[in-house]
Amino acid sequence: MPPQFQRDKPIYLQVVDQIIQEVVSEERQPGEKLPAVRELALETGVNPNTIQRVYRELEGRGITVTKRGQGTFVTEDRKHIAAVREQLKEQYVTSFIEDMAALGFDKQEIIDRLKQEEKYD
Repeated sequence: MPPQFQRDKPIYLQVVDQIIQEVVSEERQPGEKLPAVRELALETGVNPNTIQRVYRELEGRGITVTKRGQGTFVTEDRKHIAAVREQLKEQYVTSFIEDMAALGFDKQEIIDRLKQEEKYD
């Protein structure tokens, strides 16, 4: 079933984000071949031109490499993948803290709540 897309963000960026998440979470392995453009277009329910743009964006960010006549592959540069993972962690944590602060929570309240969450692991 095709994914549900948000209206406030371009579809191609949502697909890019999804693939990056799959790479940094090791759902997709370094060196793994991505589906052909038309195949991914069918899976996601978007235009093949959009997927072409997705693949260009991923390559521009160093997440994939294109091998002429063979397809698009996840980069084998594990250091780059680790760096992207760290960037995402920083982005999500910063966003979380800002959102909680906007709701009126101070840092200590946030820390206390996160410590409570540890008890359930």
